[in-house]
Amino acid sequence: MIDFSFTGTLPPTKGKLLISDPFLNDDYFRRSVIYLCEHNEEGSFGFVLNNFIDIKLSEMNPIFPKVSTRISIGGPVEVKNLYFIHTLGEKIENSILVHDNIYIGGDFEQLTKLVEEDQTLEDKIRFFIGYAGWSYEQLQEEVQSHSWIVVNLKTESDLFNTENDDIWKNYLEKLGGKFKVMSKSPINPSDN
Repeated sequence: MIDFSFTGTLPPTKGKLLISDPFLNDDYFRRSVIYLCEHNEEGSFGFVLNNFIDIKLSEMNPIFPKVSTRISIGGPVEVKNLYFIHTLGEKIENSILVHDNIYIGGDFEQLTKLVEEDQTLEDKIRFFIGYAGWSYEQLQEEVQSHSWIVVNLKTESDLFNTENDDIWKNYLEKLGGKFKVMSKSPINPSDN
């Protein structure tokens, strides 16, 4: 008999991904993948990678160059704010290292100038409206109650590829076994 409980073995830490339970019934988090930017005694926050809006960045901020990247709804907190992660490091003042070569935020005007000069940099930047946040121990409790499993980020391109609408399914399939089976389940089990 296969154990179909949605449990993993990794604890949440910054730089990891959160994969939502296949049947999590929440508009922001249904079948979502979240890049965790912080997890400490003050709380946790990250960005949903696979929930997009159909607005161009230049429509939101006319000073930004016209680039083709998609914008994600990062979560239900601070939805009037634009956030970004990138691999440009110290090229952007005030950016903060999250993990390895991934940074969050920094001087938006500098970012604008860099992209204006070299539009190929758009593949090294990811934009979000809002973010997902948890109070102290809340995320840990949600992981223990099987709402999320924690996995390692496989490749940097998984963060910056805004064309991968199947990232949730792909990560579950890579885990294999029961997770591969879960990746193919319908959102509503009665549709099966």
